Order: sequence, then C-alpha cells, then structure tokens
Amino acid sequence: MKTGYKYKLAALFSAFLLLALGVMILGQNVDAAPPSGGSVAGTVKLDGTAPHERSIDMSKEPSCAKEHASNPVKVESVVVGSNGGLQNVVVYVSQGLSGNEANSTQMQTWDQKGCQYIPHVIALNPGQHFKVVNSDQTSHNIHPQPKNNSEWNKSQPPGSQPFDVTWANPEVAINVKCNIHPWMHGYMAVVKGPYSVSDNSGAFKLEGLAPGSYTLTAWQEEYGTQTQKVTVAAGKPAAVNFTFKAK
Repeated sequence: MKTGYKYKLAALFSAFLLLALGVMILGQNVDAAPPSGGSVAGTVKLDGTAPHERSIDMSKEPSCAKEHASNPVKVESVVVGSNGGLQNVVVYVSQGLSGNEANSTQMQTWDQKGCQYIPHVIALNPGQHFKVVNSDQTSHNIHPQPKNNSEWNKSQPPGSQPFDVTWANPEVAINVKCNIHPWMHGYMAVVKGPYSVSDNSGAFKLEGLAPGSYTLTAWQEEYGTQTQKVTVAAGKPAAVNFTFKAK
C-alpha cells in the first residue's frame, strides 16, 4: 500500500511539473509575439523665419522675477528648435477611430513654476485625470476657459495640495490663464484616442493604433490645424510629417 501510494504521488508530481513547464513555455511564446498595434511617428517643422520671442516682464511678482533673473522667460506661442522643429504641437487622430479605444490612465501634471505653466501645452483624453500643482512661493488662480466643458476657476496658495481634475468632452484647445499673473498662458487639448505633443525637436509619436486608415490632425496655437491621412499596419510604424508656414 505504501509503495503504491509513493508511485501515485510521484506520478502526480511529474504531471504537475509538465504542466508548469508547459505554462512557462507558452508564456515565453506570448511575450515574444510581435505587438498587434501600430504606431505613427514624425516631426512638425516651421517653414520660414520664426517670430521674435518677446521677453516677459515679471517684476510685479518678485519671487518669480528673481528665479528667472539670469534667463528671462519669453512668450511661448511659437517655440522653434535649432533644426526648425516646432514644439508644443498636439497631434491626434481626428478620423478613423473605432470608438472602443480606452482612455489613458496615465496621471499627468500641470505645474505652476516660476510663474509659468509647465508644460505650456498638455494633451489629455476625456476623463483622464491630471494634477494641477503650485510649485511657486506665491498664490496662483488657475482659470481654464473651455467652450465644450464646464468652466472652473480655482485659487491655489503656495504649499497647497494639488487639484485632481478631468475634462468630460473633447475640445481643442482650452485656453488657460492665471487671474493673478496675466502673462501666464497655456493650453489643454482634450482628444479621443492616442495623442502626442511635439518635443523641442518637433518629434512626435502615436502608439497603440489598430491597423487601418486614419486622419491625423496637428494643432498649433498660432498657426491652426493641418490634417494628413495615414495607413497603419500591425507592428510597423508609419511616418507622417507636418510643416507650418511662418507668418
């Protein structure tokens, strides 16, 4: 009886090892499989001479003026890199989405630092949470002015807790100002599906797109919008470039 029990136990243990090995191999195969989604990457550039960037006078807020004493802040309505790359351009899918795309769950931050909005332009999905932070030694009164969402206007003293905020509806783009410091200015773009904001070289990338045909829109606060059509294949990046003409 004891010998038979040992044989049964050994057989059961061997079966368990085979099952575990099979799960490990299957898991490795799944991890190694290429992703089914596609992506779009490219650059946004300015054709022509960039406008003069006017310096901002922050003398009415000494703490912020002191912070920028060696490098005065300039207006950010058109920010161009050395290679002509246009920064702060929102690129998103304006046509072709299935409607089943999930909203991003990444928490973004809209900071008030040195009496500036950082970043100057932020992109979000409807319902995506973001934090409004005051990193300055002075109070701010953040005042987004949407047309397709509920307007709000909140005072935020130094050292106060961040606001946790969402936007319900798509809107490109929501103008944001500070009622205390009139030079503070930025935008929030609320879009469906994957999005990107071009960096200081003008580069952008949209990921997680299902294979298919789409229309992409690039929005810039001074130059408006441009659109381009693109076909996305599974596991293969597509290339799209935008060029705005300087005024």
